[in-house]
Amino acid sequence: MTTTVDTTSSDSTRDARGEDAVEPDAIENELDRPIRPERRASTNDVVVARTDVEWLGRYLLGTWAEVRMGARELTARPELQRIEGLGLDEHRERVFGQLKLLVENGQVHRAFPKSVGGEDDHGGNIAGFEELVTADPSLQIKSGVQWGLFGAAVLHLGTSYHHETFLPGIMSLEVPGAFAMTETGHGSDVAAIGTTATYDEATQEFVIDTPFRGAWKDYLGNAAKDGVAAVLFAQLVTKNVNHGVHAFFVPIRDAATGEFLPGVGGEDDGLKGGLNGIDNGRLHFDGVRIPRVNLLNRYGDIAEDGTYSSPIASPGRRFFTMLGTLVQGRVSLDGASTAAAKIALKIAITYGNERRQFTAGSDTDEEVLLDYQLHQKRLMPKLATTYAASFAHEQLLTKFDQVFSGAADTDDDRQDLETLAAALKPLSTWHALETLQEAREACGGAGFLAENRLVGLRADLDVYATFEGDNHVLLQLVAKRLLSDYGKRFAKADFGVLARYVVEQAAGRTVNSSGLRSLGQTIVDFGSTARSVGQLRDASAQRQLLTDRVHTMVAEVAGKLRPAPKMSKKDAAALFNQHQSEIIEAARAHAELLQWEAFTEALEGEQGLASGMDDSTRVVLTWLRDLFGLGLIEKHLDWYLMHGRLSPKRAQAVGLYTERLSARLRPHAQDLVDAFGYGPEHLRAAIATGAEKERQTEAREYYRAARAAGTLPAEEKSLGKKP
Repeated sequence: MTTTVDTTSSDSTRDARGEDAVEPDAIENELDRPIRPERRASTNDVVVARTDVEWLGRYLLGTWAEVRMGARELTARPELQRIEGLGLDEHRERVFGQLKLLVENGQVHRAFPKSVGGEDDHGGNIAGFEELVTADPSLQIKSGVQWGLFGAAVLHLGTSYHHETFLPGIMSLEVPGAFAMTETGHGSDVAAIGTTATYDEATQEFVIDTPFRGAWKDYLGNAAKDGVAAVLFAQLVTKNVNHGVHAFFVPIRDAATGEFLPGVGGEDDGLKGGLNGIDNGRLHFDGVRIPRVNLLNRYGDIAEDGTYSSPIASPGRRFFTMLGTLVQGRVSLDGASTAAAKIALKIAITYGNERRQFTAGSDTDEEVLLDYQLHQKRLMPKLATTYAASFAHEQLLTKFDQVFSGAADTDDDRQDLETLAAALKPLSTWHALETLQEAREACGGAGFLAENRLVGLRADLDVYATFEGDNHVLLQLVAKRLLSDYGKRFAKADFGVLARYVVEQAAGRTVNSSGLRSLGQTIVDFGSTARSVGQLRDASAQRQLLTDRVHTMVAEVAGKLRPAPKMSKKDAAALFNQHQSEIIEAARAHAELLQWEAFTEALEGEQGLASGMDDSTRVVLTWLRDLFGLGLIEKHLDWYLMHGRLSPKRAQAVGLYTERLSARLRPHAQDLVDAFGYGPEHLRAAIATGAEKERQTEAREYYRAARAAGTLPAEEKSLGKKP
């Protein structure tokens, strides 16, 4: 493992109060110290920072490298790529045609059972699917509706009858379908949807109704035009008892004519802010009858006489178990958003390496944009976060595959997966939007042109923060898990005791348990954290600062909510609402910690040590990890200062470190984005083709030749003032 030698306070001066005053030179000295692997016998060998792009590219591809490469070959085909400027109908028609190409390729069948022609490869399915975002996000999401939601609901909520009856048509696209969960009146609160499925014992049918306007199914992909069936979620009522939300297979259109079936109606959602290759629409039902066997009955069934039965006695647990089987949407959005951020950074950094502006340090040559400190501070932290998100997604995808393959499928495993997905999806989708916007601005006016893709991707990914779970609602779910874990472990401990602890580093892969970690290691004096400049770069110091923040925030909120069990329902809800922002912020801090842990595991854990990473690449990735970790601390400096975790001088050092690390990473930026593995056929951005470099070279050569020939006119300011 590559380590750094910390500088001590002797590298700093002292201010009037006797505190160590952080000098920029102290940080430069720290970064200049030799970096050597601990296992080397010699201490004289200096490791030079350099990125092995080919190796790093393979490492980033992860467990399903071959699947990803195959998907990238597919998305490089022009017939699968978005054409900018298409009208609504043309774009929809093109994307539906592209689905047929995916069927021919077989890419979309990986997750389905071998018994119906699939491969039972759940992790590989997601790895390939999320790469479709580089071709056209509309294609990615529409294929996700067809096979990742509509088809997956039949797969995971149905039983053998449904698999044999419905999956072949879904897989072949003979039966395009919608995933009819969301209603106009209820999106996040699925348990409160208004659609009903009432069992009629006389005919052994369910009667589907949307009894009021707010119960209409809304925002559904494939509903406006292409869908001929839907997996519909409704309140199951039998013998005048509501057994809660269940899923049903419901035909909605005549496949031959495209007309709605009797009792079914709908509307087109029309033009959206993005993803206009998808025909989103609304559906409503009035006395629509379906056979009893169309209930997807893995978790709840109805006998012919209307008797309800379920392997899960608790209605609440049954509901959350059912929804938990559909977690793959969140997993795939986490990966697709990270891929979009990679595309944005590859475009912006490539352009920033070629574009020149202002003759700040020369009378003749303009400066390269990426040499400006501000440009580095805008893009390098985004690059560090993208690497962290990429490593975290690989761990999430591994956990998903373990659960859905049955390798690790206990209730605890499923809860960990759901919590981990709910934590990471908000961070990666928000990060993608922020990165696309920063990349757009960093590319100036050129970034606003549709041909350079940044504005189109930004518009398409906007809704990623909302669907498959609103980001704030998901973080609230994470917070409830953290508070639940906290309550189980420390119900009788007071805050004074808990404040002496930080979350211990879990053995092995720290994100395998995504709830609140158990507490261990006593810290006598938090005020001593990162006392010297060098300690700020120490992984254990970063972990201590980040984990302490998570635990302290959870402990504080838990203390404030402690009276809730003794209150009325109304007063308890009001108390929770009063502290909702704090709850969300604690969950977000936890998710950030998960990303940092994943990056550190990929660098220093068993995975990193066994990866074949050379020491030179490890130096660069260590700088990048430090930039991510210290960037998180810098973002939350107000918290660390108010809680006395850092002195003002140590807080100043954090900002200086992120500046210097961004500068150190600048020569490696192009290698780091090249390692993402996306070529011109994936970027399809004119400013990332080398055209800007050619223009700059042409201009510089023109002026060089003119100066040599003496043909340039004199500048007025060089002539001096006339007497």
